[in-house]
Amino acid sequence: MTTPGRTPAAGAAPKSGRSAPTDAEVRTLLLDAAEELFYAHGIQAVGMDRIRERSQIPLKRLYRVFPAKEALVAAYLERRDSRWIGELGARAAAGATPRDRVLGVFDWLAGWFAEPGFRGCAFLNAFGELGEAAGPVASVVRAHKARLRALLAGLAREVSPSPAGAAALTDQLLLLVEGATALAALTPSPAPAHQARAVAEALLDRAGAP
Repeated sequence: MTTPGRTPAAGAAPKSGRSAPTDAEVRTLLLDAAEELFYAHGIQAVGMDRIRERSQIPLKRLYRVFPAKEALVAAYLERRDSRWIGELGARAAAGATPRDRVLGVFDWLAGWFAEPGFRGCAFLNAFGELGEAAGPVASVVRAHKARLRALLAGLAREVSPSPAGAAALTDQLLLLVEGATALAALTPSPAPAHQARAVAEALLDRAGAP
C-alpha cells in the first residue's frame, strides 16, 4: 500500500542527447521534489533553488510551470489530497459491513502513522506555516478537510438512519481522526490510531452499527 507519508522520489532530468521533458513531465518532477522536501522540512524552510536542485529542472523552466512558490505549494497539496482521500476511501470501502468500513479508516491511519517519513497532516502543517495570507493554499486545505468530512459523513449515514445521529457521528469520527493524527505527529507511532479505533468501536456499539 502506498501511504501519504511515503512521497515519491523526484526523478532526474533527461541526460544530454535525449529530448527535453514535456511540461507535464516537468510538472511531475517538480511536484515530486516539492512533496518530498516540503513535507519533510517545511514549506518556508525550502526555497525554489532547493526544488530546482532536487528536481534538476532549470529555474527558468521551473518558473514557467509554476510562476510563484505559492502556486507550487497549492499544486503539491492538491495532488496529495487526491491521493490521500482516494487511498483512505478505498480502504474504508473494502469493509464488508458499515462497522468494518468505519474501523477501516483507523486501520489505514495506523499504517500511515507507522511510515518512517510520517510528519503529521501536510495540510494543517501548511496552514500552520502560511495561514490565511496564502489564500490559494488555505483554500486547498479547507477543501481537503471538507472532503475528509464528506467521506466520514457517508460512512456515518450507513451506520445511523437518523440525520441528526449521522451528523453527530460524523463530527465525532472527524475529531478522532484529526486528534489521532496530531498525536502521532508529535510521537510517530500507530498507537494513536489504535486508541482512536477503540473509541470509534464504542461509538458504533452505542449507535447499534452492524
